[in-house]
Amino acid sequence: MQSTFDERNWLVWLVKVRIFILTLLLAIELAVAQFTPSPLPMRLFLSTILLWYSISLFYVLLLSFWREHRLQAALQVLTDLILVSLVIHETGGWDSSLNFLYPLVIIVASVLLPRVWAQLVAALAFILYGTVLELNYYGFVPSYCSTHPSFKALQAIIFVNLFAFLAVAYLAGLLTAKLRQVGVQLKDTSGALESLQALHENIIHSMSSGLITTGLDGRITLVNTAAQRLLERTPAELIGSPVHQLFLDPLPGVESQHAHGEVRFDAPSKFRKTVRVRTAGLTVPERGDLGYVYVLDDLTEIRRLEREVRMQDRLAAVGRLAAAIAHEIRNPLTSIAGSVSMLSGVPEMNEDHRRLLDIVTRESQRLNSIITDFLAYSRPKQYHFDKVDLIQLVEDTLTLMDHRMTAESTGIKIQRRFGVGEAYVVADGDKIKQVFWNFCENAVRAMTGGGALTVTLESLGDDWQVGFNDTGAGMSPQQIEKIFEPFQSNFEGGTGLGLAIVYQIVQAHEGKVWARSKPGQGTTFVLRLRRLDAERAASTGAPVAAVKAEVLGSAPSLAAAAGGRLHG
Repeated sequence: MQSTFDERNWLVWLVKVRIFILTLLLAIELAVAQFTPSPLPMRLFLSTILLWYSISLFYVLLLSFWREHRLQAALQVLTDLILVSLVIHETGGWDSSLNFLYPLVIIVASVLLPRVWAQLVAALAFILYGTVLELNYYGFVPSYCSTHPSFKALQAIIFVNLFAFLAVAYLAGLLTAKLRQVGVQLKDTSGALESLQALHENIIHSMSSGLITTGLDGRITLVNTAAQRLLERTPAELIGSPVHQLFLDPLPGVESQHAHGEVRFDAPSKFRKTVRVRTAGLTVPERGDLGYVYVLDDLTEIRRLEREVRMQDRLAAVGRLAAAIAHEIRNPLTSIAGSVSMLSGVPEMNEDHRRLLDIVTRESQRLNSIITDFLAYSRPKQYHFDKVDLIQLVEDTLTLMDHRMTAESTGIKIQRRFGVGEAYVVADGDKIKQVFWNFCENAVRAMTGGGALTVTLESLGDDWQVGFNDTGAGMSPQQIEKIFEPFQSNFEGGTGLGLAIVYQIVQAHEGKVWARSKPGQGTTFVLRLRRLDAERAASTGAPVAAVKAEVLGSAPSLAAAAGGRLHG
């Protein structure tokens, strides 16, 4: 059975075909009347055609507000039968060449209506056609025929058309039934194909690994949900773009059967990510190679953890070494400083001797400062966690730094961009100030010719994020990789322990710290700490989280148990 949507389309099509046929008939009859003598009543014929036009336009309007399309189809078929009979009468009855219009109406009925209607319309067409011929034959109506056949010839014409009408009804009904059956099968097949396509699309988009397909030209043709999240881009940004432009490293080729490799790319969030890429050819047996398939797995967190483990091992070894060396050096250094102090009081010393003693004293003090940093780095630190406001800690640090830069005329301006009025965390306020001071100190040293230090604080999910951005010379990726390792100072006279201590403090607070920089574009140090009101699930074996919970007198769920993390 046709759907309502199909019936409406068929009715619209029927109106268009009817208007086309009426126009064609009108043109033919006018041409015949113009060039050959004919008894055609032109005014009556034109009136009938205009009436038929008007009824067709009425049916078009009826389609817009009457939803009973089956009744409309029956009404149009009956109207067409009556008007066809009237036109045949006006064009000569048995002499008319337009009796082919009846089979057309029967075919339309078999398409729009159930199969039995085709037989009924054929019978009604026979009755109407016979009535028109009988009325013309016996003179009950004005006849426009040019001949007058015998009664037997009239009967033969009527019954030949009867068999023709019934044959057309049978064949049209049979053909329409086949077409409807094929339509149903096609719809079922289309539905199965759509379901299969939807299943395949759901499988592709449900994969945990990113999937990208490209053509032979390397332009992206498909990207699944996991790849969109990994690349942090929308399909509109990815589809049609060259895949190699997304990555900093060359993609592995398809020379080997299991081609794979690791590549890096800069995400829009300004983080550099590492992914493992497996490449394969997109091959269809009958069509050959159509493109390439790339499967992406995010290795950023794994590589970060590997770097952190390596750093922890190095830091532990360096810490033990620093403690041993510091203790061994401080004792003789104390003796040296004391001896120098006594020598400086000898009256017989000249100016050169005193200048040399000043150098020894100054270098001893510098060496003592380095040893103090070593000991501060290597000794276990005591933390006093409490509820603190990061805004206040930042302001205290920047106030001191502002006074210092004003006194030293460094030409550096401090800009504050705080997205909130208060930012409470559970932390050791003094230690966090030390972190902020180290960030500011590094920024000031990087901007030897002046510049701007921009400090931002914003809320990101369950964390507060504090950023210190300078306009200095920036750092290379190799320097960024080792920025939090000890003895990696890029400044003259630095011990390289400041940021290593920062890393220790942030780890103790279970936060995250990382640096972003490019040569010539300045450096940004970023610190993330959990918000006080963030609801985090507590896990076992978290001493810092337990201390925080105990300090606040709250449930353990207020403190998270994950270790501190470093983003490179």
